[in-house]
Amino acid sequence: MMINISIFWHFFILGLFSFGGPIAHIGYFRKKFVEELKWLNDEEFSKIVALSQFLPGPSSSQVGFTIGLKKGGIIGAIFAFIAFTFPSFLLLYLAATFQNIYENSSIIYALMSGLKLFAVIIVADATYSMFKTLCKTNLSKIIFVFATLFLIFYQSFFAQIMVLVASGLFAFLFIKEKDSNKIKYEKPYILPLFIFFLLLIFLPFFANQDKLLSLFNSFYQVGSLVFGGGHVVLPLIKSNINIDENSFLVAYSLAQAVPGPMFTIASYIGVVAFEESPFLGAVVATLAIFLPGFLLILAFYKSFESYLKNPTISKIVAGINASVVAILFSVLVTIVIPSGILNIYDLIFAILGFLVIRKFKISVLFFILFYCGYGILRSLYV
Repeated sequence: MMINISIFWHFFILGLFSFGGPIAHIGYFRKKFVEELKWLNDEEFSKIVALSQFLPGPSSSQVGFTIGLKKGGIIGAIFAFIAFTFPSFLLLYLAATFQNIYENSSIIYALMSGLKLFAVIIVADATYSMFKTLCKTNLSKIIFVFATLFLIFYQSFFAQIMVLVASGLFAFLFIKEKDSNKIKYEKPYILPLFIFFLLLIFLPFFANQDKLLSLFNSFYQVGSLVFGGGHVVLPLIKSNINIDENSFLVAYSLAQAVPGPMFTIASYIGVVAFEESPFLGAVVATLAIFLPGFLLILAFYKSFESYLKNPTISKIVAGINASVVAILFSVLVTIVIPSGILNIYDLIFAILGFLVIRKFKISVLFFILFYCGYGILRSLYV
């Protein structure tokens, strides 16, 4: 029981301060659970990240869910999900209920700018650490370089999937070991996989009978079809949910302004779409959009690890791991740095922060508070 309380507490703190999108969240997770708590090592962490990349759903939340599952079983996984998601759920529910809370707030903008700068540091630290751990061989370094160059010029989710697949195939060509016949492979868990397809296929036939069921179905379909999470979810929400343009744009802006997973945009839209009971609408929409990804994690978590014991598959995963580092680095260069570093002072404090976080074992919470303060000071004097 104590471990589940610990899981809840650590993920709740991360849910309060994890700004910057799914890639930044993965950086926060690595800092907390690999470096600070040592609940898993870099190799285990990268396997979890790779699994989340290959399944539909909110990638960073799936990583958190899997860490909770690995440490505390299904209860730990549920605690991790609730704790990490609750802060953004509550903020977006309140924002939808009292729509003027966040509008035109210079303080909120200043805090966000400071936290975006910290996201630069945390992603840079995660990328550097994972490169040292996962790109030790010449082959993995070659994969990293070419994957990075490709992803810098082709910035899309499908480009990421292409790189992951191509990296695995490239590594496969250099495999020398033969497969072992003594390895016992585990089959995926049938029950969560059955529930996933049952809801995906048959729920639309009953959705029109009830407004709340229709809301659940719409967000379940979105969660079932989105790979990578983050901004990828937005076009599908716009095309699947009946909501006016203004409400959608406000929801989109607020989802970027609050910590935690962007999938909690469903919390805001649930309030707007189900006026009969706004809180119930927020809960149903939020659960529906996260449920498909978590069912798939439950189905494939154990079997994915068993197949990794195969020497051929482990070599392929080594190639994929190198491309995962390339994805992190390309996102850092093309998205995180341009949105977080806006002037020379930001650049200086980003470099200093990176050097400090590499040299000293300082709590992430200290850095968050420091860069929040920096953001406020910058708004006053720069």
